[in-house]
Amino acid sequence: LEIQVTILNVNDNSPVFTQTNLTAFVPEDTKVNATIVPREDLSASDADPDTIYYELTTIVMGTEGYFAIKGVNNPEIYLQKALDYEKFNLTTLVLYARDRPVNSPEATNTATATINIYIEQADTKPPWFLPCTFINMDKSICISSRYTGTVNIYEISMEPLILEPGPIYAVDPDYLLNEKIVYSIVGGDPDKVFSVDADTGNLTMNKAATSLDSYLLQVMATQVNNIQKYSIASVEIKVVSKNNHPPYFETRIYNGTVFVGLDPRSFVFQAGDPSTPLMIRAADDDFPNV
Repeated sequence: LEIQVTILNVNDNSPVFTQTNLTAFVPEDTKVNATIVPREDLSASDADPDTIYYELTTIVMGTEGYFAIKGVNNPEIYLQKALDYEKFNLTTLVLYARDRPVNSPEATNTATATINIYIEQADTKPPWFLPCTFINMDKSICISSRYTGTVNIYEISMEPLILEPGPIYAVDPDYLLNEKIVYSIVGGDPDKVFSVDADTGNLTMNKAATSLDSYLLQVMATQVNNIQKYSIASVEIKVVSKNNHPPYFETRIYNGTVFVGLDPRSFVFQAGDPSTPLMIRAADDDFPNV
């Protein structure tokens, strides 16, 4: 008697990942749709063999929606939404591999792999002049106020100018990188009255101002490693007349003589000298030559 026996394959093996724990480092400025973890690092195998169905979940709250897989049968992970280091710098994904579709009524074997994603800060922001005010909730845009100061006409200050609300100062908001910043005047000073120290931002004078017109300087802060990362601040310098001393009369008492019957608006003469009009003079040490 000849008996033919057919062995039926039973789904008794679970999918197996080559690696069950992976780590990926992703620069903050990675382009959307770029591959984060390639398919070959994530594909699972099944000894039965069965078609593998994949599902990706995010287990860190607030980081959902940034990463996804290419398809239910393609576990390649790609970037779905632009990253922001200030929002988060670490998340954890769990990749499921099943030998049946998610909603299949058949018995399903499942394997999991954990993927830790570390976000690396990138040089994405231009310098910020301080102090500045944030204009959005995530504090990614900070607007500085105008710097203001005064100088005396016809005088050269030998010290850095004192400004409000503080000295000229800019920082790299990509604080982990903290790139070096240099300063320069790019507008508002055609006569080269002022200079700014490239390293410190201190504003000094090259020569005296000869007009009471104000200066509205444009000062640029530039990253040394990338001249396309820059910001410009306005610096208003008001030119004023020196006023350190009060005026004073040349003498405390003036004596004059008038004659009876003089017409209105006639001169008052100096006492003892009826031929010289009486003159009352005041002086001001702020203006010694006037």
